[in-house]
Amino acid sequence: MRSLAPMRLLARLRRLPGDRRATVMIEMAACIPFLALVGFGGLEMANLTLTHTRISQIGLSAADNASRMASGSSLSLLPVSEADIYDVFLGAEKQAGGLDFEQNGRIILSSLERNEDGGQWLHWQRCYGELDVASSYGVQGDGASGTGFAGMGDAGAEVTAPPKSAVMFVEIVYEYQPLAFGNWLGPRTIRSKAAFNVRETRDLRSVSTSADTPDMTCPVPAEPEAAT
Repeated sequence: MRSLAPMRLLARLRRLPGDRRATVMIEMAACIPFLALVGFGGLEMANLTLTHTRISQIGLSAADNASRMASGSSLSLLPVSEADIYDVFLGAEKQAGGLDFEQNGRIILSSLERNEDGGQWLHWQRCYGELDVASSYGVQGDGASGTGFAGMGDAGAEVTAPPKSAVMFVEIVYEYQPLAFGNWLGPRTIRSKAAFNVRETRDLRSVSTSADTPDMTCPVPAEPEAAT
């Protein structure tokens, strides 16, 4: 008796070109890598946007907190201390939880005041974070005399301090840490700035020191090498 197995196999092979039952599986197998790329790319872009927002909020909070520190009274004026400034930076670090900010960012806090000639003066400046960047708008001591220093901020829109008061000017620079697509996005440096007038009258003469407070003075920018 002739075996039916080869005949059944041959019949199935003849029907195979018209069989559509596996079409969806094949299409899904082809699309899944693309869908995964789009999905993870969307998460990366959403995380980048969220990080921009968080950095901006940290800058606003730091400037606001700095404007409130060492508030005085009707009887005396309290000076700003290094401990007060350090507390502002600690608050910013707490707010930046999960961003590894100390390793990848820097906050630059500047006290913008008036000098004896009525010009703008960057009286003192403090920094927090290990990112090696300097202020984009000046360094401590700029404008100590004269009226040549316009203030801090973008050219033509500088922030200026009112007489007998100060402005707390904050700059934040942060190197974005990608979730998965670092090479695709490339290096992303997030920058933000904020400024608040000092809320209460304070002693502007100097910053009082504290032995147990870390040194937060900003590094002096390196001088460019002379051309040879």
